[in-house]
Amino acid sequence: MAMTNKERMQIKRQHMPEQPANVRNANFLEVNLGYDEETAILEANRCIQCKNPHCIEGCPVSVKIPQFLQAITERDFKKAAQILKEDNALPAVCGRVCPQEEQCEKVCIIGNKGVPVAIGNLERFAADWERNNAEFEMPPMMPKTGYRVAIVGGGPAGLSCAGDLIKMGHDVTVFEALHDIGGVLLYGIPEFRLPKDIVNIEVNVLEKLGVNFVKNFVVGMTETIDELLDTFNSEHYDAVFVGVGAGLPYFLNIKGEQLNGVYSANEYLTRINLMKAYQFPNNDTPIMDLRGKNVAIFGGGNTAMDAVRTAKRLGAENAYILYRRTEAEMPARLEEIKHAKEEGIQFLLLNAPLEFTGTEDGWLKSVIIQRMELGEPDASGRRRPVPIDGAIEEIMIDTAVIAIGNGSNPTINQTTPDLKVNKWGNITVDETTMKTSKKAVFAGGDIVTGGATVILAMGAGRTAAKAIDEYLNNQEVW
Repeated sequence: MAMTNKERMQIKRQHMPEQPANVRNANFLEVNLGYDEETAILEANRCIQCKNPHCIEGCPVSVKIPQFLQAITERDFKKAAQILKEDNALPAVCGRVCPQEEQCEKVCIIGNKGVPVAIGNLERFAADWERNNAEFEMPPMMPKTGYRVAIVGGGPAGLSCAGDLIKMGHDVTVFEALHDIGGVLLYGIPEFRLPKDIVNIEVNVLEKLGVNFVKNFVVGMTETIDELLDTFNSEHYDAVFVGVGAGLPYFLNIKGEQLNGVYSANEYLTRINLMKAYQFPNNDTPIMDLRGKNVAIFGGGNTAMDAVRTAKRLGAENAYILYRRTEAEMPARLEEIKHAKEEGIQFLLLNAPLEFTGTEDGWLKSVIIQRMELGEPDASGRRRPVPIDGAIEEIMIDTAVIAIGNGSNPTINQTTPDLKVNKWGNITVDETTMKTSKKAVFAGGDIVTGGATVILAMGAGRTAAKAIDEYLNNQEVW
């Protein structure tokens, strides 16, 4: 007999099993362990299948959430995964790293009187079940159009755009500057949050659909966008999507930042992820040996949490987060802050760095910090940190990681002068189509918005794919 809504409302949200904190903080295995089948079914039954599902509107890629949850309740896990993949090219990724609590789950009606359905956990479950239990099946594909689209950047925006365009019948080539496909999914997010194998498998699915991947190819240097579009070139493309991300790190601009042992979060996480420092000593990489050392990460976002939790796993005796506001103002996901605290990360809040000091031979020795207090709100709506007179101290550290955000990748802008950008160097687009100022060129993701989330970048990729398809089929009206 079908459950009543009253019975569904009485089911408690199911906890995601995870490694014990004192075990996981010394390894790079995945922290969250996933639901088993019975737990997933129980959690999916919490969905009341409301007539006006706001959760779909809250999802940047418009996943048919009630339908895939219903399939789980019916034990049709394969169908659940297929529904997910109609709108999401990377469901196993999104089930792990997307901030569902700020998107689909935030507007879940169940949350009005209790705790919202664990949509993200169930997305992960369905995607993982299919990967482990089902053979690959080709989804419905449109007939080939003969049009060729170049995707610049193999991160979430580019992969999402490529996944939609290939199913629309267009030939798609993704150009990636690095030697692996995945962008920030590979070089920015640690193994314990998003295993590299998960990313590689999802990329392999796109390859099976027919997407062509070209690695070690820097658009703007190897070839420019104009060269890709050049009709006199027999290999020319009919449209280009730019999804190169925001890869230019911001720094603190304080004295001593040039010392050995001071990293940007981009460099630090890229070295560890792409060069597999997390497999030390089997893989030896140019990252300082952190065993027994003191490491400070400056920032309060998800990247800062990734960096500090990585430092702890690499053997740091003391791994600090230094943030100039309080925990309430931190932009990091609540789950990431919770996990960091459980793993022994030390939060030094209301502290701002003034200067790094070093040894005579140029190595980092300490950071001088200024104690702060919160004043009136600033333009972001968060209370502005104000220095406390005379409250200055020195903290001895061996490594510093700056995780305060990123600017736009400048390579495309510098080599495509007719591509309009804003004062921050981000490409300007029509938000309804992601069309740029340059004919046949579209853009999306962090190169347009500045640093944001994986799923927002994917949503931009989907929006652009739809517009590119319309452009290719009706070029005379664009």
